[in-house]
Amino acid sequence: MYGFINSCMQSLVMEKFGQETWDKLSSLPGVPDSFMTYTVYDDVLTVSLVQEASSLLDVSAEVLLKLFGEHFFAFCKKAGYDTMLRTLGGNLTEFIGNLDSLHSYLALSYEKMNAPSFRVEMTDDGKMLLHYYSDRKGLYHIVPGIMEAVAKDIFDSEVTMTIVNQSEEDERTGKKEHVVFLVKQTNHVSHRGALPGAMMERCVPLAGEQHRVDLTRAVVPSDQGSLLSTFSPRYPNKLWVDEKAFCNTFPFHIVFDENLKVRQTGVNIQRFLPGLHARDLTLDQHFTIIHPQVTFTIESIRKFLNSQFVLKSNKDKLSSLKLRGQMLWMESLGCMLYMCSPKLRSLQELQDVGLHLADLAQHDVTRDLVLLNQQRLAEMELTNQLERKKEELRVLSRHLEVEKEKTETLLYAMLPRHIANQLKDGKSIEAGEFEVCTILFSDVVTFTDICAACEPIHIVHMLNSMYSKFDRLTSIHNIYKVETIGDAYMVVGGVPVPMVTHAHRVANFALGMRIAAREVTNPITGTPIQIRVGLHTGPVLAGVVGEKMPRYCLFGDTVNTASRMESHGLPDHIHLSASTYSILKDAGFNIQERGHIEVKGKGLMTTYFLLGNPLVSEECIMGREVGGTCLYGEDLQLHRSTESVKEPEVRSDTVGRDDPPDPSRASTPPFAWDISPPYETKESCNTSAGSHDSRLCVLF
Repeated sequence: MYGFINSCMQSLVMEKFGQETWDKLSSLPGVPDSFMTYTVYDDVLTVSLVQEASSLLDVSAEVLLKLFGEHFFAFCKKAGYDTMLRTLGGNLTEFIGNLDSLHSYLALSYEKMNAPSFRVEMTDDGKMLLHYYSDRKGLYHIVPGIMEAVAKDIFDSEVTMTIVNQSEEDERTGKKEHVVFLVKQTNHVSHRGALPGAMMERCVPLAGEQHRVDLTRAVVPSDQGSLLSTFSPRYPNKLWVDEKAFCNTFPFHIVFDENLKVRQTGVNIQRFLPGLHARDLTLDQHFTIIHPQVTFTIESIRKFLNSQFVLKSNKDKLSSLKLRGQMLWMESLGCMLYMCSPKLRSLQELQDVGLHLADLAQHDVTRDLVLLNQQRLAEMELTNQLERKKEELRVLSRHLEVEKEKTETLLYAMLPRHIANQLKDGKSIEAGEFEVCTILFSDVVTFTDICAACEPIHIVHMLNSMYSKFDRLTSIHNIYKVETIGDAYMVVGGVPVPMVTHAHRVANFALGMRIAAREVTNPITGTPIQIRVGLHTGPVLAGVVGEKMPRYCLFGDTVNTASRMESHGLPDHIHLSASTYSILKDAGFNIQERGHIEVKGKGLMTTYFLLGNPLVSEECIMGREVGGTCLYGEDLQLHRSTESVKEPEVRSDTVGRDDPPDPSRASTPPFAWDISPPYETKESCNTSAGSHDSRLCVLF
């Protein structure tokens, strides 16, 4: 079927059942997002669309096909065929009888169209039977939908159709489907008898006063003509056309008898088929009936006299020669007259057959039809090219959107979203000062030793596994990852978007980091790695530096202090400064004071260890809790801030109580012991956690 049919199905589903339903159907294998009007699609695609739509909408295929028939009529009207449909006939019988002619005309544009055929039969008791023939089985339920819509819209009547017979038609070649409908039409108002508005005004006052004859005279004055119903044709006593003139005037005609024996032909038929008059040869030996697909017998042909007949020559060298025309039964002679002309779509086909325009009779509209259709074919080809280009652009646009999303995802991974958007718009980014934020640094314990003993690829795999887990946690707690350098990982809360819960988010993130790190294996020992984490809260200056590879960087003493908290911390512990502690102490976190330590470049500082968060489960911190509530909702934070949450009493035996047992830390002394005097490190301690030269090494 052509894409026009599938486009109608798409329009029906979208209009009646919504865009989501069509999106589900178009996601099926082999179903394109859109259909091109002049492209031929496999019938299997159309049938599968009907079946899937029927299953998805939970309606029978019969109901869906009838609904499609109603929508198809409206779809054709919108496509520009409204006037053509309204002029097919003055009543429903004439309309149906001319459908085959309409399909024959459309075949000039849709060369591969395989349309159904229709025939009206009036029974002796006045009933109307509609015979439907099709090469496609199971689609006959469309017919009632179309006919009911036609009767209602064009003829202002109601039609009910019931199936009285369904079989494989013996009259048609190939055993095609044949369905007979009984058509009942009610409330019929003939448009042929409809009167213009001015005449109707004249009829209204006369209707109740004058006789029907007077009414007729009022509508049609005698000096202006007579009614068509009073017309009686006059025939001559003899035909005033001799045989030679007739054969020259109608160069393409054939007269054959009941036995299909050819009795008379036009001059051009004789020229192209000289053997047509050969003795004992019949018409079916030279031609095959292409449309309607009936057996080549007089009885079958007489049933389809209202149809346009297309015959094709059986000779190979003239395989492209097709004739189309009307069959006329001459009762007095017992012969059939086939008034025809070559079926041609373009000037190229005219050349292929070996004809010229001069070979066509001057009164034959085939000349004009070929020339006009030549132009129409060119317009159709241009339209088809535009549709293909449109589809290519649509696919290209979709791919471009996908690539754009990938690029934006990469850009947003490097810079904050609103900063990246400003850079894309060509705006300059000014540095901003943030009064308070919380910065976190972490590194891997004994990372230098691991690098010295392992292959580089093993280091890459270890860091990638660890950082992937950390990156996931940044999304869960909505904090910004600043950068990674080697084994150092830096994040910040409250920048670039200020938030009240910046310290709480970073603290929970740090607890999640410690849990995630235990899932990463040390490539040397095969045991879980240990990390050292430090937090500090204070003001920073933030801005974008660089042009080729711009980075959003933080500047200020807060960054240095947070780095010192990490480098002076202990393995597998979270080291807090006093400013961070002051924010977290009343938020329900389990925090233990470490004491006074000497911090390089800072002097003596009082620091703390973050041990856990009793108010939140480990699954919630890691973002694994199904259906869990938001950790940082304003209502939740307000509720927690108003509760009198007492700080847990800190005892030496509570260190690491939230952690799984670790034999290597079983003998670790309490944090009360003094580590400040001998805590001397090498210069490389700022970049490598494994290069500390102090008593802390006993904890590794």
